[in-house]
Amino acid sequence: MTQRQEFKVLRTYRDFELREYLPCVLAEVNIAADYASAGTMAFGSLFQYISKGNKSSEQIAMTAPVIAAQKTDASEWFVSFVMPAGSTLADMPDPNDPRVVLRELGAEICIAASFKGRATEELAQRKEADLRAAAMKENIQVSDETRICRFDPPLKPGILQYNEIVIPANL
Repeated sequence: MTQRQEFKVLRTYRDFELREYLPCVLAEVNIAADYASAGTMAFGSLFQYISKGNKSSEQIAMTAPVIAAQKTDASEWFVSFVMPAGSTLADMPDPNDPRVVLRELGAEICIAASFKGRATEELAQRKEADLRAAAMKENIQVSDETRICRFDPPLKPGILQYNEIVIPANL
């Protein structure tokens, strides 16, 4: 089974969860492209990195989810693989590909909602709008950043794919 990014559920609301994500290391590629292209363009570099495409020629376990994050610029995406739990920047090998950047992410509180189906831009935008509206009803302030988290390979039938929208909270 593929290891997943670690978190603790702090509270369950009707339409979402409030979670504390534990610190982790991301391997990330910044892509200026539309959503559909960004994931495809970044995936190869990230997959190469975990498949011995690093200075140590070390194989790194694949984890879930693959994250496509958008902060403020609508044409800029940060596509990331979460490194295995317990990883630190100090013990991760340097990437061979200069597009792959390693970044430590500290513990953070986020809201999250899951959805099924192929995570198209249109579906993700609808789910993001629903999540932001649900957070507003509960008086939870959230950041401008949105993370589309995909857990399944693209070859899995779309209706069976599991995804989440995750938004950092400003608590």
